[in-house]
Amino acid sequence: MWGTADRGTHVKSSSESARRRLSWWQEGVLLLVVAVVLAVVIKALLVQAFYIPSESMEPGLVKEDRILVQKVSYWGGGSPQRGDVVVFEDPGGWLDEADAAGSTNALTRALTRIGLYPAGGHLVKRVIGVAGDTIVCCDEEGRLSVNGETLDEDDYIAPQRRCNGPMTGTCDWTAGPVPEGRVFVMGDNRNDSRDSTVHMLQFSPSTYVAGAEFVDTDLVVGRVFALIWPRDHATLLHRPPTFEGVPDAP
Repeated sequence: MWGTADRGTHVKSSSESARRRLSWWQEGVLLLVVAVVLAVVIKALLVQAFYIPSESMEPGLVKEDRILVQKVSYWGGGSPQRGDVVVFEDPGGWLDEADAAGSTNALTRALTRIGLYPAGGHLVKRVIGVAGDTIVCCDEEGRLSVNGETLDEDDYIAPQRRCNGPMTGTCDWTAGPVPEGRVFVMGDNRNDSRDSTVHMLQFSPSTYVAGAEFVDTDLVVGRVFALIWPRDHATLLHRPPTFEGVPDAP
């Protein structure tokens, strides 16, 4: 007759044997490796942490705030939309040398590379115009318009001295049409923001480079969707409703 195993006999699986062969420190290393791999994948494909480097996005986003950027919205040919707050790489000369370099701490830089620490060396601005759009500053009430539609920005921009586009040094300017594959961006704190308006002809004719005011969409990392720190004003970010009424460029 064929023999059978005793009921009290415990047959060890190969996976169970493998787990028992791992010491506590080996399991710790394995868990760390898994965590790092997951962090790298998440950073590359889904979500990345950043911090606000300046006062340019006040009052909504304050310097040193921690934010999360999602990348899914711009998959498969998607692109930034009017009103989105986006993080993008320096197009060249938008940041000073210190800001462009980011942290000098070796551990911080290593953690940033794998997505375990908020990244620096980028800019955070709001998209005002997309491909084909024409932005005009300003009407009698100091408001911007896009493709002829006036923007009501009182809900999210800081109080301005004269109008909603003063970094050019004037309240009478036109930008665009925005080239294909580019966006026109501005900070919410228009009195102190190194944005598209700073790189316009009206601001510095002697150093103007044609098209320098527009940001290539390939440089956009993703859309800011959450403010996560400090906890007392953590919130989700949404596209302001005023942009819903802007018509597409003719």
